Amino acid sequence: MSTHIPAELRRQVAEDAGHRCGYCLSDELLTGVPLAVDHIVPTAKAGETVRDNLWLACRPCNEYKGVETHAPDPKTGQLATLFNPRQQSWADHFTWSRDSSLVVGITPTGRATVAALHLNRPLLVKARRRWVAAGWHPPSGV
Repeated sequence: MSTHIPAELRRQVAEDAGHRCGYCLSDELLTGVPLAVDHIVPTAKAGETVRDNLWLACRPCNEYKGVETHAPDPKTGQLATLFNPRQQSWADHFTWSRDSSLVVGITPTGRATVAALHLNRPLLVKARRRWVAAGWHPPSGV
């Protein structure tokens, strides 16, 4: 079930997120596809539709995340919290591969998020390689 996000709240969240997915960092303008407003704590788990619980996500990241807030860390097998783009720094949990085409998790949260949200989907990796060649990737300020 979809929750209505008022236009002004969506604008604020988009501005907060820099018009990028909070997880894979894909830019709305590069993809040409509007990003979804993600409930960091899903409404199905009592998450509210308030600015502090919302961020932008590309549709694949949003769909893979679904109602999950935790996932196994592939390195340890232990349950880890998924990355919270509103409260955590992307660079504290992830880095780019040498060629900047892959997101590499560097913490349990990062690794769990990379795996659960499929942040290195084959088509996205191919797109990142083109963005790198054009000088558009990786995003600055991350």
